[in-house]
Amino acid sequence: MRIDLHTHSSVSDGTDTPAGLVAQAVTAGLDVVALTDHDTFDGLPEALAAGGRLGVEVLRGIEISAQRRGASVHLLGYGCRVDDRALSAELARVREGRSGRVGAMLARLSALGMPIPADVLYRQVGDSPSVGRPHFADAMIELGYVADRTEAFDTWLADDKPVFVPRYAVPVAQGVALVRASGGVAVLAHPWGRGRREHLSPDVLADLARGGLDGIEVDHQDHDQATRDELRGLAGELNLLATGSSDYHGTGKVDHDLGCNTTAPDVLDAIRARVAERGGLL
Repeated sequence: MRIDLHTHSSVSDGTDTPAGLVAQAVTAGLDVVALTDHDTFDGLPEALAAGGRLGVEVLRGIEISAQRRGASVHLLGYGCRVDDRALSAELARVREGRSGRVGAMLARLSALGMPIPADVLYRQVGDSPSVGRPHFADAMIELGYVADRTEAFDTWLADDKPVFVPRYAVPVAQGVALVRASGGVAVLAHPWGRGRREHLSPDVLADLARGGLDGIEVDHQDHDQATRDELRGLAGELNLLATGSSDYHGTGKVDHDLGCNTTAPDVLDAIRARVAERGGLL
């Protein structure tokens, strides 16, 4: 059984529609795929319907924009009740924070000689309920300012670059509690990718595990083999689930093909059992 637990559709910052993503999962030979769009469940109905038609099991997931002491952290939730009031309110706050910085980012780009007309930016947004930095990157590509999303982030949009404007993100410990209270399973996405290790040290991961964290994404393209081996050992020590995923974004992210990393069936069984025990729905 081939299981990919981290993917994005055009409802957040991927380039495939939810149904198109599921069709791509069939082509990739996946049996199970989780849709984990950023801070929204809006793509799930379309993805679930496509999974029923195409014979792929689609799991209900989300990737929550979180932070620890101001540093960005990504938290995956599996099986959360999508109508949970506390979680829904916090996700709305995150989305509002993302959209609220649009004007400031456009002003910074214009001052740097890269003006982006609003219609060009919002053409990239499509079905997403909020504007994310990848949409800015896609507008920059369309206007010829950068070659791809990697250049846009590495030069202009990343947290320490000139166009970045801070916005609200959920404190990660609170995010873990919200996921669990809504019936879900909480897994840290790519915890040691892109310099995050200094913010998510083994001691921090141990604290989060004591606070209810269920797992860590070990097999991810942002982790080299040595990092994967260390994280897998740490997961064992902390009694955390170790998952593997593609973090697929369609053409929006290179070298993240569907199924390039997968999750073991026994880990999915453990996720299912915890969701059932907590009253969630996968």
